[in-house]
Amino acid sequence: MAAFTVWKFEDPAGAQHAAEKLRDSEREQLIKILDYAVVTWPEGASKPETDRHNEEVRRGTGWGALWGVLLGALFFVPVIGGVAGAAIGAIAKMTQDAGISKDQLETIRTQVTPGTSALFVVTEEGDLDRVGERFHHMNSKLIATNLTDAERRVMLETFGS
Repeated sequence: MAAFTVWKFEDPAGAQHAAEKLRDSEREQLIKILDYAVVTWPEGASKPETDRHNEEVRRGTGWGALWGVLLGALFFVPVIGGVAGAAIGAIAKMTQDAGISKDQLETIRTQVTPGTSALFVVTEEGDLDRVGERFHHMNSKLIATNLTDAERRVMLETFGS
């Protein structure tokens, strides 16, 4: 099963830096990345910037097609009462088969704010201990995942968040 994780960074450049480390880890065959997206939200900006890395053609996965809908519903739908709730509800129906809940989507929306960044990543197989060494001291926080509680605990221990 693919692991979907969202890591929040306390600065706008953190997620891009983490994505570079993740790509390096893949080149060294420590992990297999199915797809990822970086959200950067500079302080003072009204909306975040997104950088989607659609690997769908190369990898043959459906995750790339989901980024536009997911990121759009999370960050580009106006935060006006029912509109935001309806958007989250709609995207939750699309992501439930991937193990991503409505609560997780709402957490992502409230945690990723101006002055922060987030790395949305879908991985498969990997040496988490060796990859985790590269992420220590990056001031990150795991805010969403489709991993089981036991898998989540191992990941948090490994990545030091």
